[in-house]
Amino acid sequence: MFFRPLLRIVPDGTRIKFMRGRFLGLLTSAILSSASVVLFFYPGLNLGIDFAGGIIMEARTPAPADFAKLRAALSTEGVRESGVQRFGDESTVAVRLEAQPTEAGTQVMVAKVRAALELAQPGTRIVRTDAVGASVSAELFEKGMLALGISMLMILFYIWFRFEWQFAVGAVVTLILDVTKAIGFLALTRFEFDLVMIGAILTILGYSTNDKVVVYDRMRENLRKYKSMPLRELIDLSINETLNRTLGTSMTVFLAALPLALFGGSGLSGFAWVMLFGIVVGTSSSIFIAAPILLLLGENRLRRDTLLPGKPAAKAKA
Repeated sequence: MFFRPLLRIVPDGTRIKFMRGRFLGLLTSAILSSASVVLFFYPGLNLGIDFAGGIIMEARTPAPADFAKLRAALSTEGVRESGVQRFGDESTVAVRLEAQPTEAGTQVMVAKVRAALELAQPGTRIVRTDAVGASVSAELFEKGMLALGISMLMILFYIWFRFEWQFAVGAVVTLILDVTKAIGFLALTRFEFDLVMIGAILTILGYSTNDKVVVYDRMRENLRKYKSMPLRELIDLSINETLNRTLGTSMTVFLAALPLALFGGSGLSGFAWVMLFGIVVGTSSSIFIAAPILLLLGENRLRRDTLLPGKPAAKAKA
């Protein structure tokens, strides 16, 4: 016995004409991605210690942090800090320092900061200390970008192997646009761009790819099933047939990540907010970006057999 789901996000038999808005979708995506590129250069990403190098110390004060006293105490100790800011609750502080040329210099600087914070607010304790040199941070940045590039190439080869080349090009172009929007979101929100965010972007790529493969699979099935249906109608039909699955999966992942964004603390909230943004972008791009690109590339190729001269046009099925 088969059970129908108690809740369907959209009714069965939905026939939304998504391809009527294909040019608006592509234009909107192009504008958002262009704006993201501008944000990447100005104001730029808020590089975390993984990529910028330096020292970050997390401290917890016995009472709400008095930032004026903390900065004055650091200045008195001769510490050239690049930022003292709240890190989570009112009693947690993050102190950023310039990278030191030697390990001994790093230890001396950490000792100075510890003494200054204790002087400003007695009872303050250091919770965490991370130090990354300039050469290490540059290497981490290069490897992070390399990981993103390799993942895009692997996705291209996978989809090209599984589908026709029009599907592969449409998916990879869409994923590039998704990544640029995620970068723009990071630049706009000023979340730290570090190895954790590289992981978030790779997760977004994986989720978005899976979503597009599901829609593409239905399109390929319908290409075989409805051999004379115009490609535009076939794409609309395929999106409508997978809409419940697409929206249901997206809502499930979204609701799972939302508590992390709201209550996950400073260590997880940035990752979760980027994930939430990526889920929305990835889901919408499967419908409004990947599908229109496939239509533009495949309208005269995937349906080449229906355009042969002298061949009567068959009636399209609904």
